[in-house]
Amino acid sequence: MTSPLRPGKGGLLLSVRATPKSSRDEVTGLYRDASGAVSLAVKVTAAPDKGRANRAVIETVAAWAGVPKSRLSLASGETERQKVLLLEGQSTRLEERVAELTNGNGNSHGEDH
Repeated sequence: MTSPLRPGKGGLLLSVRATPKSSRDEVTGLYRDASGAVSLAVKVTAAPDKGRANRAVIETVAAWAGVPKSRLSLASGETERQKVLLLEGQSTRLEERVAELTNGNGNSHGEDH
């Protein structure tokens, strides 16, 4: 399985599949689209209104990965469900959390979780 992480300018890029207006804020595993691209599946309670869901995605991923939310920013996908977050610098903890999912501990059935 490929990883949703890749090197980017100034840090790591993380592909995210966001599901707004969910019952709770959580990382649910991995999402694989029809082309085989893998993203981190993130559910948030916020509605996609005036950037609320984007901020909630950043906060949820930061808490899950154990990194300060100030190091995460939205690189692309402001109005899309498919987003790319930039983590400034390196983060062994984020890489470890993603590796846990890509090593068979995450859901990767190509569906929203």
